[in-house]
Amino acid sequence: MAIEQYIDSILDVLDEGVYISDRQGITLKINRTYEKLTGLKREELIGRSILDLQKEGKYDVVLNPQIIETKKSKTVVQKTKQGYKVVLNGYPVFDKSGEVALVVTFVRDVTALSQLKEQLNSQLDLIETYNEAVTQSGRGAPSLIMESPPMFELVETLQRIAKTDVTLLLLGETGVGKDVLARLMHRQSSRANQPFFKVDCTSIPENLVESELFGYEGGAFSGASKKGKSGYIEMAHKGTLFLDEIGELPLAMQAKLLRVLQDQEIIRVGATEPKKVDVRIVAATHRDLEEAVNEGMFRSDLFYRLRVAVLNVPPLRERTDDVLPLVNLFLKKFNAKYSKRMSFSREAIVAFQNYEWPGNIREMENLIHNLVVTGSKEKIEPYDLPNRLMPAVAGADKKTLKENMDAFEKDLLKKALGTHGSITEVAKSFKADRVTIYRKMKKHSII
Repeated sequence: MAIEQYIDSILDVLDEGVYISDRQGITLKINRTYEKLTGLKREELIGRSILDLQKEGKYDVVLNPQIIETKKSKTVVQKTKQGYKVVLNGYPVFDKSGEVALVVTFVRDVTALSQLKEQLNSQLDLIETYNEAVTQSGRGAPSLIMESPPMFELVETLQRIAKTDVTLLLLGETGVGKDVLARLMHRQSSRANQPFFKVDCTSIPENLVESELFGYEGGAFSGASKKGKSGYIEMAHKGTLFLDEIGELPLAMQAKLLRVLQDQEIIRVGATEPKKVDVRIVAATHRDLEEAVNEGMFRSDLFYRLRVAVLNVPPLRERTDDVLPLVNLFLKKFNAKYSKRMSFSREAIVAFQNYEWPGNIREMENLIHNLVVTGSKEKIEPYDLPNRLMPAVAGADKKTLKENMDAFEKDLLKKALGTHGSITEVAKSFKADRVTIYRKMKKHSII
């Protein structure tokens, strides 16, 4: 059986466009897919020179002459007269003498490739986001610094709540560390090995909140991916979703979130059928939600649904025992980052302890970051601190030397006990007598 008589039929079953020309550039064969991709018909191409067709404006570029000359394959993007855009992959076919006899060009739709690229990029973004969430939910999450009784009590309560699956609401001023507590709760829960996603409700434009939280179906709106996209709630399935500053969530989204809490299901933008999800919600806000309810800015039914387990995170000014450990944490962090060996004088430490910290832990971290980056000497003194800390410096100056030294000694001993775990080990580290260390700790009510 001669296969030649079936060549056209064989070419027509291929999903890719095929264009075959000889060494003179005469068009020999094209298949049905090529016609669909380019809008060009066989009858206007077969037997014609590709160079003549190019001159007539059938398409803007051709591969045949370059492949004949170089004897190598080549890829270009071609645009046809009808406005179609295709990718050409041309390959030489050699005769027995090693000369190029034919050029076979495979033709692919640029639009289809762009859609594939978009789909792959979307999947890569999703994988990257998911991996980041899993990493953040595990050992990579920030540690919690606490030395003050209010924080010990709060964390004990949080650990009890974590063993249940109720919604948690964290209340407190901006910068007090609500996100750290949310991650701690996740790590203490049965969902610890599942993803943890944080969504800052203030950072998403109002017109994108619904699609970001609930996802959307393919082609749901202009600019949407044709394959659709999962929202944060769906991606957090089996894990924990932390909604930071939930008080800023638009009212329309509050109603949809209530459905998630009540029925554990979502409806993507553009979809008609609900989808079941299993996600734990941790919400946080610096706003007075009860006042927001009275003002009509927050739904009362969502407020009562969120208020099953509530923790009030105290501001830094009410947990002064945490100041020195936090100072040491951030100083160590930024010294390591910028290869520096900076430290604070005793007077600067006291100023830190006397300051009110209206921006709480975030303000302290940013301040120490700035001091380390801009500082030119190893010891940071009170006069190196910004003007807003001057009243705290003055307050420190009003204390006697003994009061300042006692405050510093107490913080130093508490930190050492936390690090070494016993009076004996603390005494060894300070090269001091154990009885002396015991007496000083007793004096400062550390033990």
